[in-house]
Amino acid sequence: MSLERFADSRALTLGVELELQIVNRHDYDLVPSSKDLLRLMTRHKIPGNVTPEITESMIELCTGICTDHADVLAQLTQTRDALVDCAKRLNVGLCGGGTHPFQDWSQRRIFDKPRFNDLSALYGYLSKQFTVFGQHIHVGCPGPDQALVLLHGLSRFIPHLIALSASSPFVQGTDTGFDSARLNSVFAFPLSGRAPFVSTWDEFLVYFEKMSRTGVVTGMKDFYWDIRPKPEYGTIEMRVLDTPLTIEKAAAFAGYVQCLARWLRIERPFALCEDDYLPYTFNRFQACRFGLDGVFVDPTTGEHRRLRDDIAGTMTRLEIHAMELKAEGALKFIRDELAGHGNDATWLRSVHASEQLLPEVVRRQCLRWEGA
Repeated sequence: MSLERFADSRALTLGVELELQIVNRHDYDLVPSSKDLLRLMTRHKIPGNVTPEITESMIELCTGICTDHADVLAQLTQTRDALVDCAKRLNVGLCGGGTHPFQDWSQRRIFDKPRFNDLSALYGYLSKQFTVFGQHIHVGCPGPDQALVLLHGLSRFIPHLIALSASSPFVQGTDTGFDSARLNSVFAFPLSGRAPFVSTWDEFLVYFEKMSRTGVVTGMKDFYWDIRPKPEYGTIEMRVLDTPLTIEKAAAFAGYVQCLARWLRIERPFALCEDDYLPYTFNRFQACRFGLDGVFVDPTTGEHRRLRDDIAGTMTRLEIHAMELKAEGALKFIRDELAGHGNDATWLRSVHASEQLLPEVVRRQCLRWEGA
């Protein structure tokens, strides 16, 4: 099977997808209400769209093509407000967070859609355990070769984005000790992890054709890589972020990624090579387990630094690019978060420490998502 043509796309445009939890208003467990929400959402005009996810207790909102941080925030706000209105009509709640703190995966229902039914038949119980919630960020690329170069450049910052966005410390009613336990569920899939190190689209097509001949893959959706090309959109798609608790944070992450992409594209601060991936899995684990206090191994120098320190140093280098992209607000938001509670996993743990009740944690998550 051949890949579709890499679509025309303007460099550094953005698109954001957010997977959300649907909960009842009684005990704040997950509730299978996505079909009802989708039905009500047809009455709202929104800039992007809202789509089902693999189980009926999830829903995904998507922006349209955005030019900058402010555009992302405006589109997310409009869609969030419409979704909250529909949720209130159904007496259900919506919230962010990478995992639901106490849901029982065995109670989930697969959304009745051919692709989801096929995934359920292939992956068995993993499909229901995939009721986890992430933020995906698309970055426009003017061509397929440029997309692969950007993909490998941004791979260095995967641990930074995991640590910043981590919001999944609780699973099945237990504090896992991880800031982002969500990615452990993703890593269970056989085609997850990192993309192969190829730097031209012709090389990538050779790789894809070989994989396609095995019958293992039929399209890009079969790859669960941390970053993957999306030829039908003309983008690369970053998939490692947990869904934040607020749209403001989600928009700030998009602005941050746009600044990183511009810095890599214009200044080319790193010479890309396969050896960049030597500490990749270690860095990824450190970010999932310890969040902002995890260790980052610089793939060029071998130096060990705390992730929060490396993020701070990176943002200093991004300031000029933030000015050009009108993303100063995004970087300020992230700096303020780092100076405060850090990431959402820390906030969730602090609420639980105070309230000692996970349903109350979810109720507070819903309030944050609504902007209350």
